[in-house]
Parts: sequence; C-alpha cells; structure tokens
Amino acid sequence: MELAIRGTEATSQAERYVRFHSKKARKIGQTAMRGPDILWHMFTGAHFLFYSKNPEADRAFFRDVLSLRFIEMGEGWLIFAMPSSEAAIHPSQEEFSQKHGGHDLLGAVLYLMCDDLGLMISDLRAKEIQCTAIQSAPWGTSTTIPLPSGAHIGLYQPSHPTALNLRA
Repeated sequence: MELAIRGTEATSQAERYVRFHSKKARKIGQTAMRGPDILWHMFTGAHFLFYSKNPEADRAFFRDVLSLRFIEMGEGWLIFAMPSSEAAIHPSQEEFSQKHGGHDLLGAVLYLMCDDLGLMISDLRAKEIQCTAIQSAPWGTSTTIPLPSGAHIGLYQPSHPTALNLRA
C-alpha cells in the first residue's frame, strides 16, 4: 500500500522519508531537502577503517592515551566513538587507495581537530607522547602524533571555518 502525503503519491520509502523530514525541517527552521539531498539524510554515520602493523598497541593508544570511548566486540576488537567530523577531498598525484572487499576504496588521512594545539601538545607530552614540530599553513597549525605501530595521525587547529556544526 502506497502512502499519500498531502495528496501527492510517494512511490518509494526514500521519497516518503524525504517528504516527511522536509516538512519537519521547515517546522524547526531548517532548509528543506532538494531531490539530490535524499541520500544525505539516509546516512546514519561514518565508520573509519585504520590499518595498522600493530593494531593491539594502536587500539590501546586510542583507548588509554587519546581516551576515546569504545565498545568491545570481543577478541581484542574495539570500535571507537569519534568526535564530530568533516571530510575534504584533496587531489592526489599518485595512487592512494586501500583494497577492501575486492574494491579499491578511497585513501584517507586522519587529522584530529582541536581548539588549542599548544595545550593538546602539552597534554600529550605529559603522557610521554612527543609530537612532531608544529607546521603553519593558511588553513591552520598542525603536528602529528606518533602511534605505537610507527604510523602517525595528524592533529590540527584550523584557522578556517569548519563544517563541524552543520546539521545533518
């Protein structure tokens, strides 16, 4: 049985979802979705896969040093809650992908964001973590944090507007 919303036939679950939430959005002052925005509102989150040469040590670092909350899946598998995030697509001069499920997936670099890079570096130093030298760029200041596996993750204080407070 198809649902009729205000006299207009909604032919798919996605269309019904969009029409319902567009009406709801207008009531609370948000911009209603346009047709191409249908998929955006069907996403429930993002799951990052980090590949490590020493996953046990890097998981312990995320848990104990970065103090990220997590759920334990058993057999040492931890899934970490991540802070609010944004994504940017950067050009690449070379192949930068990860084979997963038989497909080349987009390569990624993690930068944790903060409001006070100096304070974060001091807090990490108190935990005996030595970050790399601070780099300055038009988009902000950054450093990298060494992981037990020998890999690094980025840490930066943006000087540009961020998308962190945009509502999904």
